[in-house]
Amino acid sequence: MCRNGLRGFDAAYCFGSYEGVLREWIHLYKYGRVKTLVRPLGELLAAALPSGEQWDAVVPVPLHWRRRWRRGFNQSDLLARFVAMRRNVPVIPALKRVRYTPTQTGLSNTARRKNVAAAFDTVRRRSVAGRRILLVDDVMTTGSTAAACAAALRRAGATNITLLTVARADRRLNAASFDPSEHQPGSSRNGE
Repeated sequence: MCRNGLRGFDAAYCFGSYEGVLREWIHLYKYGRVKTLVRPLGELLAAALPSGEQWDAVVPVPLHWRRRWRRGFNQSDLLARFVAMRRNVPVIPALKRVRYTPTQTGLSNTARRKNVAAAFDTVRRRSVAGRRILLVDDVMTTGSTAAACAAALRRAGATNITLLTVARADRRLNAASFDPSEHQPGSSRNGE
């Protein structure tokens, strides 16, 4: 990610590749509004985290109010709440989208960075100052959204930011299909 000029978060973990069954589950959850998938996807998130790491707060990547209204929920918020409950860490909705942005789908890496530049700000600066933050989203493609969120959290004084996603889309690779049903939810699998 550094080769793309992305900085801001200290570590990133994901469960698997954004393809096959995992991609289908995320699409059903996010676009098909199958909210019951929050539990199995949350289990995958929890499995991706190293057991020894600790955070002071979990922060979901926010949606713009128009997109949230159309979708009916923020998928990252529900996932963040699941992981926070598992780790016994508070959820702090510390970020907000201050600018509506078109979807990142189909944009180049540079266009993605420009699209989300200055799109996020903090709403609870004191709640993140001096804290280790676990930033949660469903999918990371280029890391542009996470980097923009991390920049806002850093401006508010967060000392450490770890990104956690269910899946990582890698447009450079054409890997084999991934079947999350083959993996036990309790096993740890560190991502990129």
